[in-house]
Amino acid sequence: MILNLFASRPDHPLGDAKELKRVLIELPLDNAFKAVDEVYGWFESLMSADDFRVDHLFDVVRQLDEAAQPHIRRLARDYVHSPRLSKSEERRLWTMCYNYNGEVSGLYATCIDRAKRNPKDKGSEALKPLLPLAATRLMAARATQLKWVEYRYGPIGEDLWRGLGQPYLAAEAAGYAQRPIQTYPAQPVLSTVEQHYLQALIFYSSSMDSLMPLEIELADRLIAHFRSGFVFTNTCLPESVYWVDAASGMPPARLARLPGQLSPALRFFSPGSAPKALNELISHVERGDVPPDINLGGDYPAKVLLPVLRHLAVNWAAEPPQREHARHAVKTRIAVLHGFDDSFTVFAGDVARMGKERAAESWVVENVSLGGFGASVDDRGGMLKIGTLLSMQPEGGENWVLGVVRRYNINSEANSSVGIQALSRHARSVELRPRTSGFSATGAIPGIWLHEDSKPGEARLVLPSASFDVRETLEFVHDGQRYLMVPIELEETGGDFEIGRYRETLSD
Repeated sequence: MILNLFASRPDHPLGDAKELKRVLIELPLDNAFKAVDEVYGWFESLMSADDFRVDHLFDVVRQLDEAAQPHIRRLARDYVHSPRLSKSEERRLWTMCYNYNGEVSGLYATCIDRAKRNPKDKGSEALKPLLPLAATRLMAARATQLKWVEYRYGPIGEDLWRGLGQPYLAAEAAGYAQRPIQTYPAQPVLSTVEQHYLQALIFYSSSMDSLMPLEIELADRLIAHFRSGFVFTNTCLPESVYWVDAASGMPPARLARLPGQLSPALRFFSPGSAPKALNELISHVERGDVPPDINLGGDYPAKVLLPVLRHLAVNWAAEPPQREHARHAVKTRIAVLHGFDDSFTVFAGDVARMGKERAAESWVVENVSLGGFGASVDDRGGMLKIGTLLSMQPEGGENWVLGVVRRYNINSEANSSVGIQALSRHARSVELRPRTSGFSATGAIPGIWLHEDSKPGEARLVLPSASFDVRETLEFVHDGQRYLMVPIELEETGGDFEIGRYRETLSD
């Protein structure tokens, strides 16, 4: 429904329907960032435009938002699917997308609030049938903001949780929290205010801090697919797993920690039938079959989907994920080097020659277990990501440990918490050559040889990106002995490395 009849023209350029139409037509089609930036600029000006009738304001915001949606989706795809973005470009895209959703949700909230405060006003009466649409778009934008925070592993503040919970409660009180709405013209699937709120709750409860941005995007789409299987109630059921106080500004928590006091804003949810359906999908994907009814935003191979599916399966289990190894609190420092190249140098024994020790960062380890470390890091440059390969040397020690970043949380502008899995405490750098090329100096592939966590007769190799070939047997010499490595499978792909699993035999 488009509202065209207004009592008077506001003192704002977009108060003129012809000017609004011109602005929409002239949005650049070939420059998504510029298009979103222009709409964002108009949103900023509308925040201080007080002379719009509320239904007129909503209609202007609605049209601008609809025009920007294809462009904002393009920016999101560029952010998630372009692993080689520079830090400045990554920050530029992130800031625009996060701020856009914050600004548009604020404008929809303003329209709802003005209609609520002056219900007898002509503009409020005209807007009343469209309040469910305004609330649904508001919730969709704030749930998207939550996702953008998780893309950068940042802290989620009380304002965002309150900005999700309170509009949900208001929509429930007004009687339209469960009313199906076509949120945008290009999205045929109907959704509700309550569904967007539940989406955000499930998303947060699914531990996104151990996933990379593309995996976070896939997890969000999978949650939307399985969301209908979750049970969401205002009473605590025997099977309830999580609770949240929608009015408090606090995130959801497992029922291992009970609410401090009963409140009308308490809500409870559990995975319900979703885990069973998820496990069925895992079986399909393991056989190479991805059902066409799942909207993943593109086609993805099983090796990309399965880690995300298994991650959700663990987090949706009735019992919370248990640590494999007990953690012990410590306070010590470690020297840290980033990336495959430095790690290869370290485990080749050439650290002093290359001066790598002097280039190492110093991190504070706060806890340690058999499986790895938890550390406090100054990452102001934003260099760390999930999947970053690290070489670490404890203060005062001689040995180096090879590890990879598995969890990452930004605590403040100057401090982050990092969870590191130890891959090997006895890694060795080796020069690998394809078996078919003969044992010559040409065609050497650098590799890091791992023995831990391998089955008898098997070993793993850390290789540079795009080096693993399941058809190519490798060999190398160590301590005068020649080893033959027959590929089994690609086990993991990281930022600048991959890990292959091989059958290891001695060669004559």
